[in-house]
Amino acid sequence: MDKNFPLKGFGSAAVHSGDKKDPNDAHLVPIYASSTYVFDSAEQGMRRFSGQEEGYIYSRWGNPTINEAEAKIAALETFGLPLTVKGILHASGMAAITTLILGTLQSGDNILTHYSLYGGSEELMNKILPALGIEAIIADLRNPDYAETVLKNEPGIRMVYLETPANPTIQCVDIQAISELAKKYHKIVACDNTFATPYLQQPFRYDVDFVVHSTTKFLNGHGTAIGGILLGKDIDRMKGPITKTHRLLGGNANPFDAFLLTQGIKTLEIRMDRHCSNALEVARFLEKQDAVKKVNYTGLASHPDHAVAGKQMRHPGAMLSFELKKGMQGGIDFMNKLKMCIRTVSLGTVDTLLCHPASMTHYSVPREAKEQYGITDGLIRMNVGIENIDDILADLEQAL
Repeated sequence: MDKNFPLKGFGSAAVHSGDKKDPNDAHLVPIYASSTYVFDSAEQGMRRFSGQEEGYIYSRWGNPTINEAEAKIAALETFGLPLTVKGILHASGMAAITTLILGTLQSGDNILTHYSLYGGSEELMNKILPALGIEAIIADLRNPDYAETVLKNEPGIRMVYLETPANPTIQCVDIQAISELAKKYHKIVACDNTFATPYLQQPFRYDVDFVVHSTTKFLNGHGTAIGGILLGKDIDRMKGPITKTHRLLGGNANPFDAFLLTQGIKTLEIRMDRHCSNALEVARFLEKQDAVKKVNYTGLASHPDHAVAGKQMRHPGAMLSFELKKGMQGGIDFMNKLKMCIRTVSLGTVDTLLCHPASMTHYSVPREAKEQYGITDGLIRMNVGIENIDDILADLEQAL
């Protein structure tokens, strides 16, 4: 694509951004299945290692297939914004989060975050980071006044880490309000944008420093590859200490998974539109069911974060959760009766996926913590797929 041709639509950017002309004129970026790259001379190798010359050295350090995925996601996270960011693709979302934390924090630093994080993020902060001298402070960041009190009273906080919408209760944090507070106190702000995707929400619009994704989910869209990405707006920092941390930790992506990711992203806009329209129909249906105690979906006026989500998201999203009145046994019975919808723990694929967090994704989270976060025994998390809405509703109805 001609770089001098400005793209006006997000869908066009999803298809064309990040693409570079292949030296052999391939239409799609090839899978560069090479661990290493050759030099024309010893002097060229020296120039590449010293940074004087652009070029590939070793695929843990960079790969053409991987670079296209990085550039494409960076373009989508900044689409319509006067901003350039750098992305680094990782082997998983957790690898991206690990690079973020170890590349920016040191022993004695604290992370301010909130309730109801993804289970892996929760465990990382509670079971791994304390041994490195990095502690997490959990607070309800949906209350900016309380968040400011914590920032005032905890001088050791170095990073504010957001996940919005949060997993699995679909709580939303006001990115702009919290980012403004964090910058007032000179803190780093990072946001997990996995549930929303850059099509529905762009955290960089609100002056955050870093964005992370599990690319396994909606960006890939088909459940074919594990991956994660860390994006940052401080280009020098991303190319310097963050890249060094990433390379030394070894959580690099691989070209085959990057190829699958690139192809999946091209349909992100049309997939998300269908995901979102179906999800709203499902949420409205569930609100009327006698077996359902509560529905967590930001597209419903009943959700406490409805206004916040409406302010910072294009659509309410594809993710929801609902609480069954019969608790643990009700959740198990419901899951076992599903006919078309899929029982599994991931999300973001074109088919409808349901899981029971209390016995699956958040099984290892202490019971008191689950209850505090709203992860009840009867809670069901749902990734609403792009199937015909009548079939999704019919399966839910018979299972309930």
